[in-house]
Amino acid sequence: MKILVSWLGQTDLNAAAGEERAGLGPVGQAVTKRSFDLIVLLSNYPKTASANYVTWIEGHTKATVELNLVELSSPTHFGEIYQAVTNKLSALHAKHGDTAHLTFHLSPGTPAMSAVWIIVAKTRYGAELIESSKQQGVRTANVPFDISAEFVPEVYRRADQDLARLSAGLSEEAPGFSDIIHRSPVMRRVIEKAQKVAPRSVPILIEGESGTGKEMLARAIHRAGPRRDNAFIAVNCGAISHELAESELFGHKKGAFTGATADRAGYFEAADRGTLFLDEIGELSLELQVKLLRVLQERHVVRVGTTTPVPVNVRIIAATNRTLTDEVAAGRFRDDLFFRIAVALIKLPPLRVRKGDFTLLVDHLLERINAESAADPAWEEKSLSPSARNQLQRHAWPGNIRELTNTLTRAAVWSSDSTITGQDIAEALLELPTTTDTGDDILNRPIEDGVDLPSLIQEVASHYLRRSLDVTAGNKSSAAKLVGLSSYQTLTNWLQKYGVD
Repeated sequence: MKILVSWLGQTDLNAAAGEERAGLGPVGQAVTKRSFDLIVLLSNYPKTASANYVTWIEGHTKATVELNLVELSSPTHFGEIYQAVTNKLSALHAKHGDTAHLTFHLSPGTPAMSAVWIIVAKTRYGAELIESSKQQGVRTANVPFDISAEFVPEVYRRADQDLARLSAGLSEEAPGFSDIIHRSPVMRRVIEKAQKVAPRSVPILIEGESGTGKEMLARAIHRAGPRRDNAFIAVNCGAISHELAESELFGHKKGAFTGATADRAGYFEAADRGTLFLDEIGELSLELQVKLLRVLQERHVVRVGTTTPVPVNVRIIAATNRTLTDEVAAGRFRDDLFFRIAVALIKLPPLRVRKGDFTLLVDHLLERINAESAADPAWEEKSLSPSARNQLQRHAWPGNIRELTNTLTRAAVWSSDSTITGQDIAEALLELPTTTDTGDDILNRPIEDGVDLPSLIQEVASHYLRRSLDVTAGNKSSAAKLVGLSSYQTLTNWLQKYGVD
């Protein structure tokens, strides 16, 4: 008897709810691509949502589907997860004995759940491990090591950090991250870092150009973490007026200022036990930075017009399109606040350096545009001509994914035919004003004024070494290729030579 045993993940529930981006979900992919006699699902989600999923998945498979509701204090608690899994597997073994051919699915659930599947497959049960993703489909997971069974009790009594790090990189479709379309090594590294930090409540700072998807990454981290069932509150710090910023963040008491007609909780209280996403945090005034730092240190807010502290328990994910270390050096951002929020620093690369992702993104975005417009009886499904694709490839995309999305939407709407042409794309592209500071031009120096060539060479080398690390999110192998060096070891030597950290 072929038996698939899997946790239910958020992407699976999204698939059952009909969300286009979720596709069939990891479990749905597995049961439509491989044959099973019995599907055993473990779920720590509410009974109604789990039962609805079972009804949905039964429409996609002839196998018997068995649902097991599991109560966990946390979806990352190794001990409880291990106990639930081994209890279920013991029951299956008692019922089916040696006739059962077990398959464990690594993709749904948290990294801790994936790690437990690996442990039991490598010790007590000789099961096959599979994983699935939109890009690569369903495949057998190659886990090239064995675990001695005598160590297993110690593993599930405490969340072993090395095991957690290992499991965080195994599942490409971990909860929350399946919507981030990528294939490039630079983005894969970003996702790996985000997966590793998601289960922990440490503050995160995401740096990246406008339009690179900072909020999307923040939401993915929230959905993959233990606070996923609580609120995700997004705040654009650059859009809050200076006069109301303190009230917006921390709340106010009725009568505290003109227009305060009722008591109001701020964003911190609204995000209690969840995640507060502070977008464009670099726009906050120095005065407000001091107050924000105090809240992060003391873990309570004081509403404007009161002196009563209100405890708050929030995870902070901040984002900026600036380089905050430069802002700190310029005195525009407090260094103590920077170190408080940048416990985990993730640099999101611009679209132009995401080699291999562009075509995937274009196809995904056009598919989404067609799906969202399908209800319009006058809509004609759009495709891209070769000339349109060439036109897209030639553009620099300074506005990154946001610009690409808007351009495709305009072209699709304006196109008079089912096929979007190169001319449609050309007309949909917006002409942006040029700037004299591109970040790459540092040689605008007249020779008539004289130059210090040795110093200039050092400056040029330092500049492009830093730029190569910035645009590759610190990946030395990719950075070495950008600056024409043979290997990351050679790049390391250059970094040391020119004093680049």
